[in-house]
Amino acid sequence: MPCPFPGMDPYIERPQIWPDFHDSLVAYIREALQPQLRPRYAALTQDRLYVVEHRRPIRPDVSIVRAPLGEGGVAVLTRPDRPLVMEFVAEEIAQPIIHIIEPAAGNRIVTAIEVLSPDNKDPGPGRDSYLDKRDELWHADAHLVEIDLLRGGKRLFRVEPDQFGDTSQWQYVVVVSRRPRYCEFYPATLRERLPRIGIPLAAGDPDVMLDLQAVFNRCWDSGPYPALLRYDEPPPGDLTEDDAAWCRHQLARETAD
Repeated sequence: MPCPFPGMDPYIERPQIWPDFHDSLVAYIREALQPQLRPRYAALTQDRLYVVEHRRPIRPDVSIVRAPLGEGGVAVLTRPDRPLVMEFVAEEIAQPIIHIIEPAAGNRIVTAIEVLSPDNKDPGPGRDSYLDKRDELWHADAHLVEIDLLRGGKRLFRVEPDQFGDTSQWQYVVVVSRRPRYCEFYPATLRERLPRIGIPLAAGDPDVMLDLQAVFNRCWDSGPYPALLRYDEPPPGDLTEDDAAWCRHQLARETAD
């Protein structure tokens, strides 16, 4: 079954599906870029690590304790009352990021490519880690490519694109920050194909092209998604009535075919 949508599939944003899709998409982006980068450059997948602390209450069991008798036959308690206990569990999260490096220059990072996850857009350690790494790469004179295929959450623009008009219609966006002075935006909506993106390299070298729609299609076709996405239910997140009706039409047309 081919993807029933011309661009991004909104159903794939389900929390149970997204982590698998995210990591697969990163791998296929690297695969698409690698032949275009040789021989001067190479694309490596590195993990950006951060720690999330989970809390869970531990409810004490109810038990009956026989207390020893003191003088005069009075019971003496020999241990404290049972407290209410909260356990803290630290979980290390690894999110893949693509580094385009120049081996002849000591593996210098020329360009970094990030595919955002919900944790990067919501307040918390995931967003803090993402923003810290973005600042680190920018100050190291690396170009940045940020791919946001999530309709929900706060957009993390380095430079607000408000001079381009109403950006609330941008359901998806890719931002290319070129050292030293340019920021490019590739917006897309649910109803159109994902963009073809120019990936910058070192000064004097032409861009290589990333056809994000072609990579998405390869990822979708190779994955388990048709069996898992539950197209009989509404897609996750908020949609306008028009977009929701359009999604139903797309799915009905695919079923009819």
